[in-house]
Amino acid sequence: MVAKQINLNILVTGGAGYIGSHAVLALIEAGYQVTVLDNLSKGFADAVLPPARLIQGDLSDQGLLDDIFQQEKFQAVMHFAASSVVPESVQYPLTYYSNNVTNTINLLKVVKKYKVPNFIFSSSASVYGIPDVVPVTETMPLSPISPYGRTKLISEWMIQDLAKAEPWFRYGILRYFNVAGSDPEGRLGQNTPNATHLIKLACQTALGHRSKLQIFGDDYPTTDGTGVRDFIHVTDLANAHLIVLKHLAEGTESNIYNCGYGKGYSVREVVNTVKEISKVDFPVEVTHRRTGDSPEVVADVTKILQHTEWHPKFDSLQVIVEHAFQWEKSRLSNMIDNQR
Repeated sequence: MVAKQINLNILVTGGAGYIGSHAVLALIEAGYQVTVLDNLSKGFADAVLPPARLIQGDLSDQGLLDDIFQQEKFQAVMHFAASSVVPESVQYPLTYYSNNVTNTINLLKVVKKYKVPNFIFSSSASVYGIPDVVPVTETMPLSPISPYGRTKLISEWMIQDLAKAEPWFRYGILRYFNVAGSDPEGRLGQNTPNATHLIKLACQTALGHRSKLQIFGDDYPTTDGTGVRDFIHVTDLANAHLIVLKHLAEGTESNIYNCGYGKGYSVREVVNTVKEISKVDFPVEVTHRRTGDSPEVVADVTKILQHTEWHPKFDSLQVIVEHAFQWEKSRLSNMIDNQR
């Protein structure tokens, strides 16, 4: 846990979403004053735990941004607000460019106007595209293959260019790999109703919420033929944001970090782990590969481990799945109770 901070006022965009809400929880537990700006198109108001304050609004509303920044005098911004489903970005590219790029421009304009010195950006391993080498380092070529990945890379460039033009502005760009799990105390989890994440879907299938789980391809050049991914617990990821923010607030240089554990698990391994923890042998169907899926994507996390004091606490597939399963079980039970 990060040491207590005093009188630091933070804006978190998209703080009612899955990752953003866990970051807000970590911030308030560390003593920060937190304001959340979220349009609630994908997020949930009850995911913003007190004493954090929620303002429902959109980054496209420049007047609202101006009012908020004028009133609050923020010392930092954490920017999570974005559309983030790869297949959807292929179908609706302009929507993604508008929400992810244009709205980031709007945010950066007001950050510049009010000289907010510290900026943490929620980026993605999708900026690497299909990597030729594993594990993936931050210096590898960037070649996103989806509109979603391109919007993240364009946003990274904009943030870096602002920092070159304005010496007072510092940033931390965090490139997430596969985020999963939930708050260990069960206070938060992934509420997204149409989520596409493997662990969430597998847990829902184990609980009978889905009739079967699909595996997209089992003929990859991996140990068992299924794709291999690097999974990171959402609470460890949230704490990485606090660590990087602390470094920026202390005056360290801007930087880019991969966020994962540096180890990969195959889809089959994940499925078997969910079956083991849930004690349910749910049906699995193998179907064709999805366009753009890479055989293996694993992070090289040497940089964040060596440059910061980030120490993951939940670096275990079993722990990630256990927390995700308990959240889904609780969520399903609440849904059933509400329908009675």
